[in-house]
Amino acid sequence: MSLEDTELKIGNTSFKGVWIAIVLGIGSTIGGGVWTASSLYSRLEAVEVRSIPDVKPIKEDISLIKQQLTDNDVSQLKAKLAELGTNITTIMEQQTRLLTLQQEVADLAKEIETIRSSVTEAKLIAESVAGVDDRMKKVEREIDDLWEGLDYVSNPLQ
Repeated sequence: MSLEDTELKIGNTSFKGVWIAIVLGIGSTIGGGVWTASSLYSRLEAVEVRSIPDVKPIKEDISLIKQQLTDNDVSQLKAKLAELGTNITTIMEQQTRLLTLQQEVADLAKEIETIRSSVTEAKLIAESVAGVDDRMKKVEREIDDLWEGLDYVSNPLQ
């Protein structure tokens, strides 16, 4: 069966061959157009149903934020942050030096304690030597007296 032999009867009208293809093409095009228009219309209705919020409070908030940024001089923030970074670096270096000094002070404190104990020992030795000095003087005087006594005994006329 070919397209030329095909016949379609609708009511008292009969369509043959190519006319069926043309009517079918035009009909499907019109149906697609109606479908697309219906879909577009339903999308537009969905957009219309949505309510757009009031943006006036948001604009006021943005205005307040801009004013606060201006009042706080945010434009100078970069320079202030750079200065702060430099200050922190300096503080870290000084802290390192202080830790070194702290260790040196601890070492000196140990040495001072050692010196104190040595001084205490020296005081004790000095006190014990002070008594020996008096005894040595007595011993020297006794030795001198003994020599004089020996000299007198050995030579009484002198």
